[in-house]
Formats: sequence, C-alpha cells, structure tokens
Amino acid sequence: MEKAYKLLAQQEGISNKKAKELIDRGLVYILDRKVKIARAEMPEDTRFRVESIGEIDIIYQDKNILAINKPALLDSYELADAIKEREIELIHRLDRDTSGVLLLARNREFLKDAIKAFKQRSVKKRYVAWVEGVFFEETTIDAPIVTHKQGGKAFSQINEKKGRPAITIVKPIEIQGKKSKVEIEIKTGRTHQIRLHLSSIGHPIVGDERYGSVTRSKRILLHAKAISLLGYAFEAKEPKDIVRYK
Repeated sequence: MEKAYKLLAQQEGISNKKAKELIDRGLVYILDRKVKIARAEMPEDTRFRVESIGEIDIIYQDKNILAINKPALLDSYELADAIKEREIELIHRLDRDTSGVLLLARNREFLKDAIKAFKQRSVKKRYVAWVEGVFFEETTIDAPIVTHKQGGKAFSQINEKKGRPAITIVKPIEIQGKKSKVEIEIKTGRTHQIRLHLSSIGHPIVGDERYGSVTRSKRILLHAKAISLLGYAFEAKEPKDIVRYK
C-alpha cells in the first residue's frame, strides 16, 4: 500500500507536490470515482486517470473589460494569474467546477463602477444546469442564506433569522430520464446560492455531492451562460457536458 499522491507521481513522472495538487483540484480519478484524499492508502498497482482542463476562450475584450469563457475545474484566481496583464483584476468569481462567463477589469475606474453595479443589483446573470429529478414548472425561490467556513471551505445554509436575502428563479428547459436541464436567473449573489436553493427544493445540481446530489460526475454541472452590466452583454457557449446530459 502507498499514499495516492505518491503513486500518482510515479505513474505520471511528476513531483509529489504536483501530484498532490492535481488530486486536491479534483482532477484525478480511478475509473469514474474521483480521488478525494491525496494521502489515502491505495494498492501499488492502482491506475489513475487525470482529467485535463479545457481551453480558456476570450469572448470579448476592450480597454475596460475582458470577458472569458472559463472552463470547469479551473479556479477563477488561477485564471486571473494566467493572464499576463499587470493591471487586470477579477470583477467577480465563479466556483472552480462552474464553467462560463467570467469578467475581469482592465482599469481601476471600470472595476469600481462594476463592483458598484453588483452591489446595486443592476447586473443580470443567467445560468444553465442539469439537476436531479423531473423539473417541469417555473419556480421562484426566496430563501435567505447564511454562509459558514468548514475546514477552509464555504458551506451555505438557509436561515430565516440570520440569512441575507437571496432570490433565484428557475425555469425548465429539457427533461432527460430522471434528470432535468434548467435555466436560472439570480437576483442576488450569495455564496453557493444556486446550489443551495436548488437543493432546498429537492433538485440538487448533478455532481454536487455537498448539497445532496447522488449522481457521480466529473464536476458540478453548472454553467454561467450570460451576464450583462454597464451596457455590456456577454454569452458563453455551453460545453458538451451542459449541452446534453451523458
């Protein structure tokens, strides 16, 4: 028996540090099961599969803004660091598993205006996702959210007394077996809002084990499809796993 990250390092011909990083980022699998603990003891003949991250596509750019179609499994801050521009800064962020439109500001003045637009709720955001179960009727979820830190990771809960206002509108798009594709519009931007709200009505996002999904997936099947602010409007092409489930 040997630790998973050491076996992976030997298999891939990489350093132990790099192997651990790949596991921590959720990119390493044994068949269809994600390896979650880098230090887990495993048989020495274990064979791993390492997922690759998709290409970073530029949707639009000018002197004020850079709009990116972020691939899944890439952290927003990693993407910002990968862009070789000294003044560029994230306007908002997406969870690592979430693909789609991500915006960066190219100057301080525009960043200030964009942050103000988010605070004033004048930014429109539209997502698509695959969820557990059959979803067939437009639903508005109005449930306040409070967020805690657990082991350095965020975890949100609905809390009527302590939570901050959160509104999510969900519309059905397609049903495939016991899974449904939905369109989501959020009026607020709380941590894990979409994931928690969908889970709260019995339709967790496919692959979102933290919030109740029972289906294994390479990632949480959520895509930030469109966003508009300050006169700009952008849309990100859906990746294959969002266009059609399985």
